[in-house]
Amino acid sequence: MSKKINAAVIEKLNGDFDIKEVYVDDEPKANEVLVNIVATGICHTDEALRNGQSGVTEFPRIAGHEGAGIVEKVGAGVTNIKPGDHVILSYAFDGTCEQCLKGHPSSCLNWGELNVGGKRPDGAPTFTAEDGSVIDNFFNQSSFASTTLVQQNNVIVIDKKVDLRKVGPLGCGLVTGSGTVFNGLNPQQGSTIVIVGSGAVGAGAIMAAKIKGCSKIISVDIHDQRLETSKKIGATDTINSKDLNWVEEVKKLTDGYGVDFAIDTTGISKIIKECLDVLKSGGHFAPIAVTDKSLEFLPWNELVASQKHVDGILMGDAVPQLLIPQLIEFWQKGQFPFDILEKIYDFSEINEANKASNKGSVIKPVLIVDKSYQA
Repeated sequence: MSKKINAAVIEKLNGDFDIKEVYVDDEPKANEVLVNIVATGICHTDEALRNGQSGVTEFPRIAGHEGAGIVEKVGAGVTNIKPGDHVILSYAFDGTCEQCLKGHPSSCLNWGELNVGGKRPDGAPTFTAEDGSVIDNFFNQSSFASTTLVQQNNVIVIDKKVDLRKVGPLGCGLVTGSGTVFNGLNPQQGSTIVIVGSGAVGAGAIMAAKIKGCSKIISVDIHDQRLETSKKIGATDTINSKDLNWVEEVKKLTDGYGVDFAIDTTGISKIIKECLDVLKSGGHFAPIAVTDKSLEFLPWNELVASQKHVDGILMGDAVPQLLIPQLIEFWQKGQFPFDILEKIYDFSEINEANKASNKGSVIKPVLIVDKSYQA
């Protein structure tokens, strides 16, 4: 069986998000969950999919991977999720491979196929067009749709008192930024950290660094408005790299030694290299932007001799079912005020919202898919 829905389809590389009627398989298999989307964030990775920077070239495809909604149906093998549950959706993982069993599902040995392969784990399509042709999914989630079909490992059940219109972005951008700090880098209290780029991922890292007790949390960006927001959510210092040599300024703030930790969310080659340069001896750098740009350095002179580390951290090395409820608790206590980053758009305004995110005028666009929902 299939259900007619509305979805924002990318028909070709660099194509717009085109909202049209498509069909979703509405009969969940054993480990699947059918979810009606209430709201979804737009992430830079959706833009990287659209413009080709992600390396994915198969279209048509429905993007979106920061969905929040209400469960309609569950498969026969799903025991911890039920119809009517309010949920946040995150990335897919198999739950059975070596890395998943070690507690690192973002390192799942089948992560690539599950999240960007475009099909369900058994190879079946999630979505089809009016003519019956297949439309690929994304992150096994495709939240740019009024209803979607996911695996149970994509799903995090939350309290029904939480406003679904606010929490979708916890599924990717904010869990990536905060998890990079909490899990990947794990700075000790009193450590120093610089975060380059203060979009949703960078903002998540800033808020997490404050919770961890970092003594200096330096936010670097080219937008004064974003830097002001950085101060509100935990940055101790801000630098506009359009006006200043940010590496020199960070060195001034750290007695000439540099920082213990650096995170790049821009994906720009020059900045990635500068993040390595700004580390003190023994420091750790996490380049976490989705980008097709490269990092070039002299391993002995610029890495080994000063015992610096470059750490690949995907999705914050987070177990979403554990970290996302924790982030909601931090938010409710006023320690993780991510909602001040958000600007609400109607689903029909998806292309306008995406352009605002690309320009940097909006940190986290959120699309309201189900306008009938009331918190």
